[in-house]
Amino acid sequence: QVQLVESGGGLVQAGGSLRLSCAASGRTFSSYAMGWFRQAPGKERQFVAASRWSGGSTYYLDYADSVKGRFTVSRDNAKNTVYLQMNSLKPEDTAVYYCAARSISSGRYYYRTDEYDNWGQGTQVTVSS
Repeated sequence: QVQLVESGGGLVQAGGSLRLSCAASGRTFSSYAMGWFRQAPGKERQFVAASRWSGGSTYYLDYADSVKGRFTVSRDNAKNTVYLQMNSLKPEDTAVYYCAARSISSGRYYYRTDEYDNWGQGTQVTVSS
């Protein structure tokens, strides 16, 4: 099991940028797939991005169509932290953002919310027009 702590949310104007951090403890990235999801009030939790790394290689990296070209996932192994860099933010990006982790042996689809069993507490991102 891995524990996740998120930070970096806040209020930003449309067109601005934020970087979210997800610090993990208990396991290394080699044991888990990492996902980013978001949920706006009254809406279902939505896939944002997913990744898996082994050593210096990226095994898997994918983004939702709505964020491709604007959001970028990266990692810092020394800090055991995954980042979501969000650029060119739009008001429709406003949501609570969650990082998530699951064993690489669990499930089949990294974009499915119900296949993750480790979640951060969420961090609010608000984009004003």
